[in-house]
Amino acid sequence: MFDDTYLTITAPSEGLYKEKGSKFLAFAYPVRTETEVKEHLERIKKEYFDARHHCYAYILGPHKDAFRINDDGEPSGTAGKPIHGQLLSTNLTDVCVIVVRYFGGIKLGVSGLINAYKTAARDALDNATIVEKTIDIGYHLHFEYPLMNDVMRILKDYDIPPRNPKYELDCELDFFIRQSLSVQVYDAIAKLRGVTITSL
Repeated sequence: MFDDTYLTITAPSEGLYKEKGSKFLAFAYPVRTETEVKEHLERIKKEYFDARHHCYAYILGPHKDAFRINDDGEPSGTAGKPIHGQLLSTNLTDVCVIVVRYFGGIKLGVSGLINAYKTAARDALDNATIVEKTIDIGYHLHFEYPLMNDVMRILKDYDIPPRNPKYELDCELDFFIRQSLSVQVYDAIAKLRGVTITSL
């Protein structure tokens, strides 16, 4: 059985942690690409230009196969890693968390820093709305008009809305189906003679 769902957040959220005069402002964003991560990071660096550090971590993709951590000048492993750890412990993906630190004049030590970045990141994620999404597979169909009813019956059986439909003598449409049902639907459509199905 496919594991075809994943958790992400619906909108940006914020968190805060204070320790010995240092302030840790955390910002969580839903992201799909590294470019989006860079855009958020550049904006935060401009907005909080007077902060000492802008540390972050992100995880991308339904299978969590792309991730990065950055300590931005903090001792190695004290910032990006604990932020990343919070993303892992909440089982989230397609999320970037940036934590901005204003130094309060008193050093927190390695364990103090780890705790501060972890707690700030957790606060932002606790304030986020988490949703479950499905991993969807896309297909393109090409068929002649007389086959329309057969194609539409299969789509209706699986509650699939057609996308970009072109209903002429030659018909075309796209659709997306959750991964766990993709083989069943593909097989049902492939049995229709005269229908070409290709992956998007």
